[in-house]
Amino acid sequence: QVQLVESGGGLAQAGSSLRLSCAASGRYVMAWFRQAPGKEREFVAAARLSGGSTYYADSVKGRFTISRNSSKNTVYQQMNSLKPEDTAVYYCAAGARYGVTLADYDYWGQGTQVTVSS
Repeated sequence: QVQLVESGGGLAQAGSSLRLSCAASGRYVMAWFRQAPGKEREFVAAARLSGGSTYYADSVKGRFTISRNSSKNTVYQQMNSLKPEDTAVYYCAAGARYGVTLADYDYWGQGTQVTVSS
């Protein structure tokens, strides 16, 4: 059973930064999704196994950075210039395919809340 353990969420003010971490029990393509209240879960960012190729949703491009430590099977998401609209539960996802849809990922973390106040 693949386990994804997330950490790093919390409360932040608009314009500040937070960093999320996700440790996996294996080597996979990894991504972050988020789900705001009353909305569907949406893609945020993904990184290939090597970490050399990354992809971002337009809404976070230039503000969020996904990176990974392959030796630790850990992926990070540095979130800068946070906005109130970034408020959501953030989920780590892992799988074999590098994609932007929920169906591309087989394993999910429990989610971590990020709340950005104005």
